[in-house]
Order: sequence, then C-alpha cells, then structure tokens
Amino acid sequence: MDGLKDRLVARALEEGFDACRICRPWDVGHVPPRLADFLDKGYHGQMGWLAERSHWRGDPSVLWPEARSVIVLGESYTPEDDPMATLDRGDLATISVYARNKDYHDTVKKRLKRLARWLIAEAGGEVKVFVDTAPVPEKPLGQAAGLGWQGKHTNLVSRQLGSWFFIGSVFTTLEIDTDPAEIDHCGSCRACLDICPTEAFPAPYQLDARRCISYLTIEHKGPVDEELRSKMGNRIYGCDDCLAVCPWNKFAQEAREVKYHAREDLKAPKLAELAALDDAGFRARFSGSPIKRIGRDRFVRNVLYAIGNSGDPALMPVAQELCDDPDATVADAARWAALRLRHAANGME
Repeated sequence: MDGLKDRLVARALEEGFDACRICRPWDVGHVPPRLADFLDKGYHGQMGWLAERSHWRGDPSVLWPEARSVIVLGESYTPEDDPMATLDRGDLATISVYARNKDYHDTVKKRLKRLARWLIAEAGGEVKVFVDTAPVPEKPLGQAAGLGWQGKHTNLVSRQLGSWFFIGSVFTTLEIDTDPAEIDHCGSCRACLDICPTEAFPAPYQLDARRCISYLTIEHKGPVDEELRSKMGNRIYGCDDCLAVCPWNKFAQEAREVKYHAREDLKAPKLAELAALDDAGFRARFSGSPIKRIGRDRFVRNVLYAIGNSGDPALMPVAQELCDDPDATVADAARWAALRLRHAANGME
C-alpha cells in the first residue's frame, strides 16, 4: 500500500515512540548459535525460561510463522540526573533508572496496542504486540531493523537515543518495506566492560548473567555468593553502570513520558527506611512499580547487602533487627551485613 510505511512511522511518533524501524522476522539468523552458546556455558543462571523457550527466542518466525514484518519501536527513558550519583553514598540506595517510577511494560504495551489497532484499520492484516515479557529476541530484531546495534555490553545502543530506551515490537502479517540493519559503532571503546563492578563480561559482546548485578538483584533467588555481595555496593535493584558510561549517551533524548521521570522518594532512598519495610509496607510503597514483582524478602535481602557494604556503623541496629527474620535468606543477609559492619568498625577487611 503506497505510503503505508511513512504513515506508520508518523503515527508511531504521534503515539509517543521516539523511533520506528522495520525488519523481517527471519532477519536474525545469527541468534540461535549465539543463544545456544550462552545457554551451554550456563550464563543464564536461574533463568530457566530462557532455555525452555529457546526455539522461539532464537527464531521469531517460529513464534508466529504467518508474520511477515516486525515493527520495532524505541521509547526514550533518559534520566534527568546522573544515575551513578548515589553510588558513593553508603547510607542511600541506588535503584536502576527504569524502575524509579511506573512499570514501563504497561505504558509501552498500551502504545503498541494503539499503534496496532491503527495499522489494522489502515491496512488490514493481523498483529501481535510484544514488550520484553515474551520469548522475542528484541535486541537482535532492533539491530536488524536499524534501531541500533548490540554494544559490547550486549544492550542495544542507538546513535539517536544512546543507551536509554525501551524496546517494543509489533508483528504483522503485512509486508511493509524494511529498513537497513544497523552496523556496530563501538569501535575500540570498552568503557562498559571496564566499569562493571562484578566483571560480568567474559569478553566483549558476552554477558555472564550469573555475575550481573541486575540479574543478582532481580532474578536470582536465595543467597548471593559472598564474593559478589561485596561488589554490589548499594545497588539494590538493577545496575546501570554499563549503560551510563556509554559515550553515545551524549545524543540521548530526555524522556517525554512523565511516567518515566523518577519519583522523588526513589531517587536516593535511605537504606534504613527500606530495610524496615514489612510485606504490606513494601507492596504499598512499590504499587505499580516493576520492583514489586521481586517481593519484600528478595528486596530486603538486597538492601541488607547494601547495608553490609556501607561501612556505616549507624546502620548496625538495622542489620541486627533482621538477623532473626522469618525468611532465611533475609536473616542470612542481615547476619552478613552485621559482621561486615563490625569488621569495618574494627578496621578489618
């Protein structure tokens, strides 16, 4: 249909997206062997769902054979402030930028559905929308569509949006003109690799999730390995270090969506305040937030690791209060934190 793609891109921008590109579902032939290698090395850790649905995640054309085009959308969530500003404040918590307000899944999916309905009304066909929660290789599709390229930290980087953007996709049975794939623009830069606190990158373009702070604070159940706890600092939900240091962020666009602007109480919350949350308090504070999905126990576990890393003796009573918590992992984290603070007070490593 003449002019459909131009109208589609214009409509996507009207809906609030910052970029719109098109590729074919089968344009990511390099994914299956790379995914198989990732899984064979055990880099996925406890994320068993990656292995269970690898046949879909590796080949989107298997997920929905009738699809002929994938519309890949990018939406900026660039922070207003330096996301690393609180990393040297031992009494405060650092929360990943994307989780400092409403859950982006809900916002992006609503936009995708509106765009999909418009496309059906305009040109017919069938559609399916995806945002992060389905077995879709969004980053490789984003590169195939020209939205950006997978940097050495494995995340998508855009020359227009930097590192701070969400990805959503609309699969359709319509054949829409495609865009050229993006090429790698990382060059010799390795800022994202060198900044990682836990050395989670075995090599450029490879991530061992088992060492990644985002994985450890969000996906990992139970106690975290003690060697890694001390490297987590005060990062209690996610980690933005590798994104924040990317030089391409100088081109990033500030988030237009107010729901992505950080809530004041999540910019630099006090660890003592967060550690005191019971289940009801946790649910109330993080209602509508992506943080809510990890539950109070895992969240407080993370807070206690941060308290243990703080070196702040004023936080000792907070840790001691939780040493007999009903949750075994929380109690373990509290005892570890208390021991660390005692050692810090005595000048011990």
